[in-house]
Amino acid sequence: MPHLPDVVLWSVPAFVVLTVVEMVSYRLHPDEDAAGYEAKDAATSVGMGLGSLVFDALWKIPIVAVYSAVYTLTPLRVPVLWWTLPLMLLVQDFFYYWSHRGHHVVRVLWACHVVHHSSEKFNFTTALRQPWTTWTVWPFYLPMIALGVHPAAVAFCSGANLVYQFWVHTERVGKLPRPFEYVLNTPSHHRVHHASQGGYLDRNFGGILIIWDRMFGSFVPETERPVYGLTKNIHTFNPLRVATHEYAAIARDVRAAGSWSERAGRVFRGPGWQPARLAGTQTAEKSRAAEKPRRTGKAKSSGPAKEPVA
Repeated sequence: MPHLPDVVLWSVPAFVVLTVVEMVSYRLHPDEDAAGYEAKDAATSVGMGLGSLVFDALWKIPIVAVYSAVYTLTPLRVPVLWWTLPLMLLVQDFFYYWSHRGHHVVRVLWACHVVHHSSEKFNFTTALRQPWTTWTVWPFYLPMIALGVHPAAVAFCSGANLVYQFWVHTERVGKLPRPFEYVLNTPSHHRVHHASQGGYLDRNFGGILIIWDRMFGSFVPETERPVYGLTKNIHTFNPLRVATHEYAAIARDVRAAGSWSERAGRVFRGPGWQPARLAGTQTAEKSRAAEKPRRTGKAKSSGPAKEPVA
């Protein structure tokens, strides 16, 4: 078994120092347009991060068992050497991209990942707002194990990827020189990922590298200032509700479903999916609402209509 450091544990002091520096920077140089910090929000993010450590330790037991079984069965072996580790990091980042993208487009996976997007702020504590149900992540890395990468090496690469992503959760860093912006995931790219505007939704999934998004058509540059959070914000600082609110919503939708195909859609299709019977009703309601001013002759404007997307 390779002896690799726990990069997340070793990085905790740096996380604390950088967070304090960012907080102080907002006190010394306030930015009215930036999301900044809010005490309750930051406390919730830190609490979610601490809770994730506990739950990840529990989920690790069955995951390690599966990984170990697959590693034992495969005849392939990739040694942990100075030149193979960078290759492992590259491959892990590739699978991270697909894991991350999958957790945005499949609702039961989104129920896990939505936790990380639930804050309406964007700062270093947002990076700590981690889910408690990461049992949905491990299948994406099974190909690495099957190719002969030791489970400990996969864990090291995942930890390094997570540590890298801490620093991209900030509004205090603008755009970097073009070569960096082209290859790496940067604060500018990740601000887009956390934004709730329609043109920014489900974009920039890369962990360390942004080239995957450029290759697979999911890249969008930062142009307008992002609005953070969800398209339907949950307005709670209760960690238990933050961790479980989308699972509860799925359960409600499954109970109300009119058929087995609708139940499957509520679980496995996109977060904003609606069955035809409801989509048709909503379209009719919007049409009636649009026609109402013309029928009454009162064209009073109340601003642009906003349609929430799940």
